[in-house]
Amino acid sequence: MARTTAEIKQEITASFMNNGVLSLLYGFQIGAAFEETFSNTALESILFDIIAFCVFTLETLFDKHKAEIDDKLTNQKSGRPSWYRYMALQFQYGFSLVPDKDYFDNGAATEEQIEASKIVKYAAVTQPPGRLVIKIAGEINNALAPIPAEALVSFLEYVEEFKWGGVDVDVINFLPDRLYLVIQIECDPLVLDANGMSILNGNYPVNDAIQQYMKELPFDGQLALAHLTDKLQKVPGVKIPTILSAQSSWIDADAGGYGPPQPINIKTIPVSGYFEVQGFDNITYV
Repeated sequence: MARTTAEIKQEITASFMNNGVLSLLYGFQIGAAFEETFSNTALESILFDIIAFCVFTLETLFDKHKAEIDDKLTNQKSGRPSWYRYMALQFQYGFSLVPDKDYFDNGAATEEQIEASKIVKYAAVTQPPGRLVIKIAGEINNALAPIPAEALVSFLEYVEEFKWGGVDVDVINFLPDRLYLVIQIECDPLVLDANGMSILNGNYPVNDAIQQYMKELPFDGQLALAHLTDKLQKVPGVKIPTILSAQSSWIDADAGGYGPPQPINIKTIPVSGYFEVQGFDNITYV
């Protein structure tokens, strides 16, 4: 891990001030504090600042290089769930694979074209007994959404090309799980009005906090009601937040639509990989 510039300069100055030859040349006592001997504008101090910054930059690059190598070693171990996730994110819609390879032929395509073709923005892989499940999602207007049906056909063919023989792979590309919340907020009437609006700013901070919590959840991440309560507890004007009821519903592939809402008692992981809050009308303020 890269040291700070202050730590690096401290080591340089300590070595400088403990050098016997330099102590005779400059006339300082060995082991004296550098800051007490040289001012911040002294040539030596400025030079050490420059050296410290250069060393810091080099160490930062080493850290970045190590992280990139570690990531490649983890993701390129074929057959592991992390490898399947990595491969899902490499999908390029409209491009063909290099013959007998598991990567795409970009030919003369520009960087912009290549980036635009990578429509799978989120992916997660789980291993229920006897199969492997890949959950994916794209983006529409900076919000998570399924990739288009025609693109899914191409993605499924891509999966068949790179997956290991004999592995049953299911792909989930669903609309978001619907999240239904019934919440009671004991609020400070000096800060929030009876509808939850901020008297000072005119926004609805509880609604904003819920949406922010949803954005902070990682794709296919666990929704914990206690963590959502903690988030609401930090909202200015909120005294006691109480989640009276939490339910979710998700796409039933057999029925071709959303199933009935099911209760969330403590925590849950969305079947689609992400949630969409179904309004804020069931939030009351007392």
